[in-house]
Amino acid sequence: MRNQPSKDRLARIPRLYATAEHTPLQDKLIHLHLFVAGCDFYIAEYDGQDILWGFTILNNDYQCAEWGYVSLEELKSIKVAGFMEIDCELEQHWRIRPAIEVDKIRKAHDWQYQPAAVSTRMETETL
Repeated sequence: MRNQPSKDRLARIPRLYATAEHTPLQDKLIHLHLFVAGCDFYIAEYDGQDILWGFTILNNDYQCAEWGYVSLEELKSIKVAGFMEIDCELEQHWRIRPAIEVDKIRKAHDWQYQPAAVSTRMETETL
């Protein structure tokens, strides 16, 4: 695996089932993005040892994409065509964000999302 997440980074991911009851799927925070050859793994929870839970898109197939479990050890062992390893997006390039803000997850679910508008109007004080 390229750019394997550090133990510290993995430790910051909520434990399995920690958000199951009170956090809707759209609001699950995505802590890691792992990817290789048209496959994306967006990670929201971790058991602290090997099992990750999140959203997986295989071969860019959005219709069959789903939330579920995956083994970190199995992901580490993947080699496509014998040489391409799975990669983990570097921490400085991946911002932890709700699932609804991740374009590919939103597309797979057909969720509607409007980012908060940023006001460009300058506030002026009246005299």
